[in-house]
Amino acid sequence: MVRSSGIFRKIGFTLLILLIVLFSIFPFIQILSTSLKYQWDWGNPSLIPTQVNLEAYKELLNIGQAEKAVPESIRNLLDESDLTRAQRDEILAQYRDTGDVFPFPKYFRNSIALSVTAAFLSVALAIMGAYSFSRLRYRGRGVIQRGVLFVYMIGGILLLIPLYRIAVALGLLATPVGTFLALLIIYLVQTLPVSLYLLGNFFRTIPYSIEEAALIDGLARHRIIWRIIIPLSWSAIVTVFIYAFMIAWNEYLFASVFLRDYESLYTLPMGLRSLFNSKNAIWDRIMAGSMLTAAPVIILFMAIQKNLTGGLSEGGVKG
Repeated sequence: MVRSSGIFRKIGFTLLILLIVLFSIFPFIQILSTSLKYQWDWGNPSLIPTQVNLEAYKELLNIGQAEKAVPESIRNLLDESDLTRAQRDEILAQYRDTGDVFPFPKYFRNSIALSVTAAFLSVALAIMGAYSFSRLRYRGRGVIQRGVLFVYMIGGILLLIPLYRIAVALGLLATPVGTFLALLIIYLVQTLPVSLYLLGNFFRTIPYSIEEAALIDGLARHRIIWRIIIPLSWSAIVTVFIYAFMIAWNEYLFASVFLRDYESLYTLPMGLRSLFNSKNAIWDRIMAGSMLTAAPVIILFMAIQKNLTGGLSEGGVKG
């Protein structure tokens, strides 16, 4: 009787886990299915398209777009003139039909540059700060450690106007570079507190006896961090990097305000918004844009998930 009860409990727990996983991934399956369907197939309740449609992805990525008829006078000019390859391509681009779809590659580069930079700086600063919180003793350490989380007590919408006024007063929004820098600082403010908290808790699990041995051998603090702490905390560092990257990659509120005057700096969330307002605002393109936006995060997670399975400090000290 006890054994039967245990079997039913395991089956029930397994079904519950499968239900949660299915509930989590079903939106992505639905997005992928819609992005691969033709318009006449949208009413099909099946998640498997009747006929696979890749045109939406081709249009968003500007792949295989047909050129309009180039006037004969323009062709003669290109053949007879001494224009460079770049100049010829620039002229022909005016006759290329892109369907007015938003330039995904440009928005992708902007998002990658902003997200990777913000995540890297957040992790670099968090390593130093978390080591200070977990290993050093100084006056006010506890207050500072708890105070860094204060930023999460205030909603982003409440910080939007003050931060925007500060950026305007400093003249950062007068240039594209300054605007990029202002947005980067905001993303650091959003990601650094939790990065400090997560890495600080992980550093405390590393046996201090390893560092004591290194200090006795004459190793400086900064070399201990580089040679001991970082290698033993690699899994936690990767986790924090992914977390910071995802926050910056998906952020829309601050980007929509700070980047509104610089279309060349639009990120992918803003690009999707512009796609909704264009003549191409139909479901296959919208869903394809959503899949292309989510793909980098999914690929990044799958590529480095082996580093997230556990810490590397196990067995660092022999009993």
